[in-house]
Amino acid sequence: MKEINIAKTLTDKRRAKGITQDELAEFMGVSKASVSKWETGQSYPDITFLPQLAAYFNISIDELMDYSPQMTKEDIRKLYHRLVADFSVKPFDEVMVECRSVIKKYYGCFPLLLQIANLFINHHMLAKEQEQREKILRETVLLCERIQTESEDVATAKEAALLKVVCFLALGEPKSVLDLLGETVRYDMPERPLISQAYQMLGNVDKAKEVIQIDMFLNLMSFFQAGISYVSLCLDDFERAEEAFNRLLEVAKIYQMETLNPNTMLLLYALGAQLFLVGGNKEKAIDLLNRYVDVCGIFTFAMHRDSHFDKIDAWFSELDLGNAAPRSESVIKQSMMRDILLNPSFSPLTEEPGYKRVVEKMRELIGGNRNGNY
Repeated sequence: MKEINIAKTLTDKRRAKGITQDELAEFMGVSKASVSKWETGQSYPDITFLPQLAAYFNISIDELMDYSPQMTKEDIRKLYHRLVADFSVKPFDEVMVECRSVIKKYYGCFPLLLQIANLFINHHMLAKEQEQREKILRETVLLCERIQTESEDVATAKEAALLKVVCFLALGEPKSVLDLLGETVRYDMPERPLISQAYQMLGNVDKAKEVIQIDMFLNLMSFFQAGISYVSLCLDDFERAEEAFNRLLEVAKIYQMETLNPNTMLLLYALGAQLFLVGGNKEKAIDLLNRYVDVCGIFTFAMHRDSHFDKIDAWFSELDLGNAAPRSESVIKQSMMRDILLNPSFSPLTEEPGYKRVVEKMRELIGGNRNGNY
């Protein structure tokens, strides 16, 4: 961290400019002794001289004072780890004094303030008295509110809001948590587990379970989305893609994904069929296409819970689509089956008996005729 060091800056800039202390003193309208004291740190220039000095050396006032209100990411990282270490070996109050000094000095460096807030949350319990612990948490709330209000970085402000929620939970104020976050659980909320904790603290265990189930469900869906993307990216490496695909299948079996979220399984089966066809395993590819058609046959846009996710029906019904399909499910099923089974990428299977049986099953399910319209 930089300290104000106008003495060194004045000396370096004056020498670089090739002028004497007398010449600088004459320009500024002060005595040589004054300039000498400035450069030796015995005194500072009057605040009214700072703009004139900065202009003379063609630098900013901050540069003149060798001071920056911001810290680099690396400096923040180093300071954070040092303070963490200090909390383990130095008196708690001593480290807190330094933290508060850093806050005052870099009150406009919001990434740093965010890390200080993290420090306070992670170490406030080291305070001897409960009253002091609560005071630190209140202090952290105010710090987070400043970051939220003043920081222009959206991610920093969001993280500060999350830390503020953590503080309210630590303070035993679940109502404040729900007032901040609301009671509607959305896809884009990283605070879902905190909402569950708030309900638990309020004694509403059923609601706490519901929110946690929603969180688990959404994390499970995110896992499958990422897994399917990964398999797709690994199609040029069959062994790696096969291993990733088989792992997804195992997890899908555990969570009964065919009924829990059939759309995800349709994507997985279609991708798997493509994978094994490329790998030369036509039998496996046909088997996956057969499973694809089976799932299409029972597919519905209405989401359904199972015995594990048994508390989220109400949440399902509140989603943007609710339980209503955007258009005829039968039409969509026809399109989904035709688009996959009759995709040119599966043309190498055209003459395979197993593939023909799958196509016939598809035609029966969607009411197609046998005259080759599909």
